[in-house]
Amino acid sequence: MLQYQTIPVTPFQQNCSLIWDDQTRQAAVVDPGGDLDLILGAVKALGLQLEQIWITHGHVDHASGTADLAEQLGGVPIIGPHPADQFWIDGLPAAAAAYGFPPARVFKPTRWLADGDTVTLGAHTLQVRHCPGHTPGHVVFYSPEIQRAFVGDVLFAGSIGRTDFPQGNHEDLIASITGRLWPMGNDTVFIPGHGPESTFGRERQSNPYVGGT
Repeated sequence: MLQYQTIPVTPFQQNCSLIWDDQTRQAAVVDPGGDLDLILGAVKALGLQLEQIWITHGHVDHASGTADLAEQLGGVPIIGPHPADQFWIDGLPAAAAAYGFPPARVFKPTRWLADGDTVTLGAHTLQVRHCPGHTPGHVVFYSPEIQRAFVGDVLFAGSIGRTDFPQGNHEDLIASITGRLWPMGNDTVFIPGHGPESTFGRERQSNPYVGGT
C-alpha cells in the first residue's frame, strides 16, 4: 500500500510530501521547495529509496529545491508540472532572491504532464489532473487506492489558492476545483500546499469560496 508523510519546508511552511510503497520502499517526493537536509533526513529515517520528484507547479516555495535535489540523487527524473508553468520555473532564481530563499536553479522537467496522464510508483498508479487558476500549469496527483489527492495550492482547508499572480485566473481556479477535484469524491482527503488536510466533502459544505458547489 502507499504511505505518505508531509514535511513543512521553507519559510512559507510549504507541505512537501513523501509518498512510498510500504513493501518496496520506493518513494517519490512532491514539491521539494527547500530544506533538502530535512527532506533527506526523513527519507533516511523511513528507509526509503527516493526515485522520483513530482512538481505540482513552479512557484518558489514548491520548486526551488528541485534542481539541487535531483542532482544530489544522481539525476532522478523530475515529473511535472504542465508546460504552461515554464515561465515560473525560468523565474526561480529571481523569485528566490526576492523572497530571501537560498539560491535556486532553473530546471528542465524530465517529463511534462497533461490532464489525464498518470504517474507510477512501483506497482501503484496515480492520476494527474491539470488544474489551472493559481498558476496556468498547476497539476494535482490523485491516488484512488488510498483516496488521497496532493493538490498543491489549488485548494486549502477553508480557502482556495491565490489568483493575483501573473497568469492566475479566478474563474479557471473555481472550474478546476469543481470540475476536476470534486469528481474524486467527497470522502477523498486532500493534502494542500499549506496548512492542514481536509476532505473535498467538508470543503463543499463549509469552504467560503466553493461551499455549495
